[in-house]
Amino acid sequence: MKVDVAVVGGGIAGASAAYEMAARSSVVLIEAEATCGYHSTGRSAAVFTECYGEPVVRRLAIGSRSFLETPPPDFGDTLILTQRPLLFVGRPDQADQLAEALTDFRAMVPSVRELTGEEAARWCPVLDPSRVEGGIMEPHSQDIDVHALHLGFQTGLRRRGGQILTGAPVTAIDGSSGGWRLTAAETEIEAAVIVDAAGAWSDAVAALAGAAPLGLIPLRRTAFTFDPGRPHRNWPMVIDIDETWYFKPEGPHLLGSPADETPSEPCDARPDELDVAIGIDRIQQMTTLDIRSVAHTWAGLRTFVTDRRPVNGWDPLVPGFYWLAGQGGFGIKTSPAMAQVAAAAVAGDPMPAALDDIGLTFTDLAPQRLG
Repeated sequence: MKVDVAVVGGGIAGASAAYEMAARSSVVLIEAEATCGYHSTGRSAAVFTECYGEPVVRRLAIGSRSFLETPPPDFGDTLILTQRPLLFVGRPDQADQLAEALTDFRAMVPSVRELTGEEAARWCPVLDPSRVEGGIMEPHSQDIDVHALHLGFQTGLRRRGGQILTGAPVTAIDGSSGGWRLTAAETEIEAAVIVDAAGAWSDAVAALAGAAPLGLIPLRRTAFTFDPGRPHRNWPMVIDIDETWYFKPEGPHLLGSPADETPSEPCDARPDELDVAIGIDRIQQMTTLDIRSVAHTWAGLRTFVTDRRPVNGWDPLVPGFYWLAGQGGFGIKTSPAMAQVAAAAVAGDPMPAALDDIGLTFTDLAPQRLG
């Protein structure tokens, strides 16, 4: 197989980049597992928020909103976003963090609102107003249908002539004769460009190509679902201002997490019973919920570099090798903008105008910033 671009990794990062690049290039998306998005993408309970993350991440989210609200025709007619306000809350001893966050959030999202503890409890009636000092409401945050978004990128990629290989781990990469030759299961692929979007495994893919590692840090996060025992469909997502717990409606249940970040090797992450217990305890301390049992538990890896900002750019020393890695917990909500940046860079085009207008630059995301 001979293509212009080989994208390694079929999660949200790789699928979105392959989709955008297929508009002007021949592209193959290569996934090691039997289905795309088996690891982090398939385990995400993503919410679209413009308040969460460091400033470049938040600009990427802002730049992704219009795509997520109105996907292109080749996505089909599936709704990607549904309204779900986001409520940050804090205890009396977290008053300073709430005040600092309110100023920070308003700088980019003027619609955020400050709430008292009583007002927060009116939005989410299981919050204990005697323990909640106050809150910050982001009224225009939304739930993301991760499956629909990921499937839309794959469907759009195929409609643009791209190919998807699954069950095809990349075991060898040779760039000795100009261009690249990849071995993926039984398939030999020739490509001018490799896009490394392999998530927690991105450093391992880079090693096959002779590129130095970024020093990626995979961190395990645990989640669980439980029955709150009362109607909850219209509740906001609720998150501690220091991000030590959160919960949100998820179908007939609430989804909860201790927001843990446990260092891990790249792996098929599994939940830890202690982390589940910690999450339950933290949620119960701030609410009137009595969580006697959980319906389901799981874990996923969120992979970062040291500054917790995604990496999106050419390797400075290995021609034709492009990094799309370290998206942490932000890859779903920023995927449209991240993919547009990558597609422009690989094509040699300037930053897309809409992203340039909100202050994004290639330098913000380039691997060179990591030294």
